[in-house]
Amino acid sequence: MSVPLPTGLIDLLRRPSPCFVATLMPDGSPQLTQTWVTTDGEHVVINIVEGMQKARNIARDPRVAVNVLDPDNSARFYAVRGRVIATSTEGGAESIEGLSHKYLGRPYPNFSGVPETRVIVTIEADSVTETG
Repeated sequence: MSVPLPTGLIDLLRRPSPCFVATLMPDGSPQLTQTWVTTDGEHVVINIVEGMQKARNIARDPRVAVNVLDPDNSARFYAVRGRVIATSTEGGAESIEGLSHKYLGRPYPNFSGVPETRVIVTIEADSVTETG
């Protein structure tokens, strides 16, 4: 059963807040990565590279955990447990450009140096906890 995102979390998702996403490896062990994050106002939204481990994990098992830290107070963060409810490559390139401007203040520098297909991942929260 999904829960609404608290206003404080939505505020952090609209800012360049540090975010960590945990997915599940095939053997059930967690895989944790830092990522840029945003929101559509109802869900947590991330942008990943098609074919990478995180994308493969999500395709196999949609359960995820997301921590979003307050960039002004690292003792304050939200822990979200939920599941991926949608993935799409449509608009993925534009989405990563917007995130890059939000986090870096400039166009996306394509850190990998190779062509990428970007995937927008929409996450619905099953539980949300605030700390700090």
